[in-house]
Amino acid sequence: KGMATPEEETITLDERKTLDTCHLQPDSPEAERIITVLNETIVKLEMSSLIPHITECLDRFADVLGPEITNSLMQHQKLSSKMEHLLASPEEEATVRAEEQQGCLCLLEEGLTRSVRDVLRLILANPSLCQALRQETWARKSPAEGFIKAFGEFRNLMIERLLTSPVEEEEKLQLLENISRQIKKNTEAITALQAELAAARQAGEEEIHKKDQVIKDLKTSMQDLAKDYKAGIQQIIQEGDKQRENELRFSQAKCARLQEDIEQLRTQLNALILEHQASELDLKQRKRRVETEIVNWIQKYSTDMGEKQAEYEEVSAAYSKEKAQLSLLLEKRLVLLQEYSQIEEQRRIRQKEEEELNTKTLAATCIQAFWRGYLVRSLFKLEKKPKKGKGKRKGKKAKK
Repeated sequence: KGMATPEEETITLDERKTLDTCHLQPDSPEAERIITVLNETIVKLEMSSLIPHITECLDRFADVLGPEITNSLMQHQKLSSKMEHLLASPEEEATVRAEEQQGCLCLLEEGLTRSVRDVLRLILANPSLCQALRQETWARKSPAEGFIKAFGEFRNLMIERLLTSPVEEEEKLQLLENISRQIKKNTEAITALQAELAAARQAGEEEIHKKDQVIKDLKTSMQDLAKDYKAGIQQIIQEGDKQRENELRFSQAKCARLQEDIEQLRTQLNALILEHQASELDLKQRKRRVETEIVNWIQKYSTDMGEKQAEYEEVSAAYSKEKAQLSLLLEKRLVLLQEYSQIEEQRRIRQKEEEELNTKTLAATCIQAFWRGYLVRSLFKLEKKPKKGKGKRKGKKAKK
């Protein structure tokens, strides 16, 4: 199906190695611990290489990061900016305060180490944040990408060494010895081929000498061809002169025919000019009549517009006068509206007072009617009582 390129072969070999190392299981817990440490280190390297990108895009990751991680990242950014400022200081200041800057650099390095450790601890404790950051691998810089790739290769090499048994190690050594023997044989074959190549070069030089002789012969033949070419050109020039004379005669005859045609066309042109002059006179007369009509219409239009302008001025004067009257009436209307609102308010207050007086009068009338009825009923009750004797009646009268 075709040969694979060296890059494709290396990629396939790396993929096979990673697959083989993933499928194999370590025999000892120490090897398993070493493998887990290497895997965790790769994860930490991937996350730490994305810290500069996260600090530049804190607004975009604010919802996922949380306040604690955001504060740690801001502190880390401050330390990084201090370190960059200190490293970017001029050389003169660096020479003057070398010891002081060295102490500051040591303190900043320790602080950066602690801040990176704290940030990684907080990031790795949040699986959703790790998943979101794995999608930002495009922002990783090429040196960090190269270092992570190299560490991955180191991890694969260590896993391969840890998973290799002593028997497999001996087989590999034997394979390396066989390869060295094959390389030795190949070098001997290369030297033999180089000797054959030198002999072939010698034979090629002799062949080139022969070809140079052939080239010289060809050059002489080319010179002969050049001479023949000049003679042929001279003959062609003579034939061309003859052909030019023939064509000159033919062109002169053709020019005479064309001159006759020109005379005929000139007579036709004169006839057409006379015809067009007559039509031009007719059109000029029509134009004059139309111009006089246009002048009459313009005069009529100007007179009509003068009348309309006078009418418009009269109407505008009447309109301005009515507008002034309208403004006066509006002012009066505002005054009347204010007075009307005051009158309405007074009328409403008077109506309310009348309603209260009517209700009070009606209540007093009801109370008086009820009291009169009560008095009448009490009188009827006294009259209906039986008369027991005169003494009593007199006593009652006296009492009354």
